[in-house]
Amino acid sequence: MSKRIKRSQNNNKLTAKQLQEEVLKLLEKEPRKRFNPRQIAKTLEINNNKDSVLHALEQLVEAGKASALGDFKFKLKTQLGEQSNRSNKMYEGYVDMTRSGAAYIESEGLDEDVFVLAKNLNTALHGDRVLIRAWVPRGRRRAEGEVVKVIERATEYFLGTIRFFEKYAIVTPDQSLALDIKIDLEDTKDAKEGDKVVVRIKTWGEKRGETLQGKITTVLGKAGTSDIEMKAILINHGFNLDFSEEVMAEIEKLEEEITEAEVARRLDLREVTTFTIDPFNAKDFDDAISIRYLENGDCEVGVHIADVSHYLKPGSKLDIEAYKRSTSVYLVDRVLPMLPEKLSNELCSLRPNEDKLTFSAIFTFDKNDKIVNRWFGKTIIHSDRRFVYEEVQEILDAGEGDFIEELKKVNQLAHKLRKERFKNGAINFETEEVQFRLDAEGVPIEVFVKERKDAHLLIEDFMLLANREVATFISEKGKEQEIPFVYRVHDEPNPDKVEALAMFAREMGFNMRVDTPKNIAKSYNALAKAAEDNPALQLLEPLAIRTMAKAEYSTNNIGHYGLALEFYSHFTSPIRRYSDVLAHRILELNLKIDQFYRVEKDPLEERCKHISMQERKAMEAERESVKYKQVEYMSKHVGEDFPGYISGILDRGFFVALQETLAEGFIGFDTMSEAFEVAESRLRMKGTRTKREMKMGDEVSVRIIRTDLEKRQIDMMLSEEAEQAMVAAPIKPKERRQQERRKGRRKN
Repeated sequence: MSKRIKRSQNNNKLTAKQLQEEVLKLLEKEPRKRFNPRQIAKTLEINNNKDSVLHALEQLVEAGKASALGDFKFKLKTQLGEQSNRSNKMYEGYVDMTRSGAAYIESEGLDEDVFVLAKNLNTALHGDRVLIRAWVPRGRRRAEGEVVKVIERATEYFLGTIRFFEKYAIVTPDQSLALDIKIDLEDTKDAKEGDKVVVRIKTWGEKRGETLQGKITTVLGKAGTSDIEMKAILINHGFNLDFSEEVMAEIEKLEEEITEAEVARRLDLREVTTFTIDPFNAKDFDDAISIRYLENGDCEVGVHIADVSHYLKPGSKLDIEAYKRSTSVYLVDRVLPMLPEKLSNELCSLRPNEDKLTFSAIFTFDKNDKIVNRWFGKTIIHSDRRFVYEEVQEILDAGEGDFIEELKKVNQLAHKLRKERFKNGAINFETEEVQFRLDAEGVPIEVFVKERKDAHLLIEDFMLLANREVATFISEKGKEQEIPFVYRVHDEPNPDKVEALAMFAREMGFNMRVDTPKNIAKSYNALAKAAEDNPALQLLEPLAIRTMAKAEYSTNNIGHYGLALEFYSHFTSPIRRYSDVLAHRILELNLKIDQFYRVEKDPLEERCKHISMQERKAMEAERESVKYKQVEYMSKHVGEDFPGYISGILDRGFFVALQETLAEGFIGFDTMSEAFEVAESRLRMKGTRTKREMKMGDEVSVRIIRTDLEKRQIDMMLSEEAEQAMVAAPIKPKERRQQERRKGRRKN
């Protein structure tokens, strides 16, 4: 950190000139890092408000010393020389390929993305981490470059279609890679002509366009089945379907028995009432809740998390593979686990009536339900009962059943934690989640919106508590000298996007105050409340979420805006998130009062970036699987009418989200009885004949006319009832006179 200017204890406020100097020093010390004003004020430990820091940054931008990156992020200005010869300075970045085969390289070391021609990619593909040279050609403004080296491949597995020739086979990947992969006949694994296969790259070509050499790892069969489409979604997002033989060999060697020596080094909680609450189809139970009363009447609640780090040793094949995946992926009809099933569903899963190794966060509540003590450490538990959410909800509603008193107490505490969180400014977005009921072949037979009741929320509230307190513990312990940690951070929303949302909301009759981050949070909560009574406003909730920054993992803690928390991490799901494994390891090494363990911050930050990127891929895959199943379900209802809401408007038509399934389809204006004029805001449209106005959020009745599973598209038209209502709309006198004049002109 830059050297501080001396100032009194009571006045940590800098003059405008001092502030510019200090901000510039910070940017120069961290030239690759992107800061917002809030982060800078916090890092410099000054009393200047965010507006004054923002002004200082804007002054530095005008002076050519800093770059504005959007979303109120700034960094040190990077100068690329104007030259015809290629620079010797190197930059790291990620490849973002275009359909043409060229690419843009996104690098934190540069202010703008660097354009790279296909011929200069040096075998790099989409998502690869690369080392590049960059320069600005004479007479141009845009930076260009060339890939010098591929540092890390985004994936080495590709899904494609196999074709056979006399001496070899060729796999053409489904992704737009503009390349083929050559397969020796002995590496085709009994695949047949036209089969969908998974291929692993053995050797990469020397230059772009050269044929790569691969080996078939999985034969999926003929395209078109739901099973193959789900597997394709996973593979196309870079996730391997199977674990390697080396990983599985390590799994078999893991010690299954819990030794007395291991029990002796842990807090033994096997006699404490403990239970798990999970979805009915869950197989990996990574968290449990315990409750007991102490002699003084206080209540002790334990949040017990599967001790994955006991089995997952740093540097092992299993650990390397878990980091590479970084997350389990939850599609509609399957889970691709981060860890092999022997670990995720057996050794680590907190199954009932079995002793299990755990890492626990234990909280003591006094008679006023206030937290008076916390404890973290390794434990051993014995779950008394496995509940599913529906069972717990029935017990809470009925007021009787297994562990009713314990469930009532933890639910009471959860309500208080939730109330305090929202009082402190947390945003309450309960976005609707689609669930499917599938037949034996995985085909959807019912689509419904998941209900979230107390049974779901009480578990969530205690997980949030544990995550918050773990992050707070590490931050407080590292106050004098930072202990690098994996934080879950969430930045403030983009002001421009929020203003656009507010305009949108006004069009739908809902007013928002968006002048400060605090008022934005209040408006979001008010919107969520209003949407309970006005379903049309539910369309605004996903739009509101899009105005926010994406939550991600970072060693640079900026707090969590959405949860209104200064410190937050992920500690509670190590079976399915590698971030939590890292948090467990760092926490364990810093539990003792006199023990300080500091990992190197830069390598940990690189891991955070990789985990965040894998999380985004998993979310994209999950959304794509939901879209596929929605279209698959609606394909059985072609010709039927459904109620929905207008969810988007284009020049050529509009989108409608169905009320029951949340499936979204498109209605082209060419299917309607009149032309429509679309307002510049794209929030409303008006019929050219009837002058009937339709706007975002309006309820409409639509008919399904066709579905396209390959494109994940649903085509709709207004139902006959809705169309007739438009045709029958009364013609205003002024318009009638205009029509009569037009008829008269045609006769003449």
